[in-house]
Amino acid sequence: MAQPPVTSSTKFDPNFTQNVINAIGPKASPRAREVLSALIKHVHDFTRETELSVDEWMMGVQFLNAVGQISDSKRNEGQRISDVIGLESLVDEIAHKHMVESDEIPTSSSILGPFWSPNAPFRDSGASIIQDPHKGQVALMHGRVTDLETKKGIPGAIVDIWQASSNGKYDFQDPENQSDNNLRGKFRTDKDGYYELICLRPTPYSLPTDGPAGTLLNLLDRHPMRPAHIHLMISQDDYKPVVNQIFPREDPYLTTDAVFAVKDDLIVDFKPLEGHKEATLDLTYNIVLVPAPKDKTSASHL
Repeated sequence: MAQPPVTSSTKFDPNFTQNVINAIGPKASPRAREVLSALIKHVHDFTRETELSVDEWMMGVQFLNAVGQISDSKRNEGQRISDVIGLESLVDEIAHKHMVESDEIPTSSSILGPFWSPNAPFRDSGASIIQDPHKGQVALMHGRVTDLETKKGIPGAIVDIWQASSNGKYDFQDPENQSDNNLRGKFRTDKDGYYELICLRPTPYSLPTDGPAGTLLNLLDRHPMRPAHIHLMISQDDYKPVVNQIFPREDPYLTTDAVFAVKDDLIVDFKPLEGHKEATLDLTYNIVLVPAPKDKTSASHL
């Protein structure tokens, strides 16, 4: 089929992008065709809109190469780049949107981040996740996990928690000072949905700036700081899981989080606590889960 000629009123070939999309083969899945067609279109539109130069394109290629080269089993630079440009937070918003008929909403989600570990141990209710020396404040964290619809406590829910130490580093970033699974743990709620544990009041820290993420932040004239936060993953087989982060209200970086993860209802208050043998701060954090749909058919995949 003949293509219309490029005219003087057309700055670039109007058929080029569609030709690239049309080259996708017949065996591509419908979802792959949808996602990759949109990706190609947006990348081409971006290139034309900015009139990207050859040097700028090559800079981008080298940047992507550097992301792969610096990544390993303990450092996921690709995920960090996604965080810096807000992509993971946007994907999280889309994935966890839940429309309900009432005015009540479940506990908000936030990004997983690159520091979760599947190997965190189960600990007894009320136990401490602190294994190693630190310079932080110890907190008693407790609350209840409830059903959005029935308002009843959810027994047997797993509260998976992890956080950086007072030096701003997670255990596998800091083997000289932290043992495996320091400041990590999984706790099961009791028959009424309550949980309790000992943790640290979190400390703000900087994203690593020695790689492409630091280069990108410099280009954007942005700081690399994350507000202090505690990571949580709450799950139970009959409910939609929630992954989020909670942030102390007084933190100076709440409005300028380098990865855009802060939401209003994830801001919490640490209060003074007296008479506890370990903790000097108290944190109440309740969690509301949404029942999983009875039809658990998975969505289409690439």
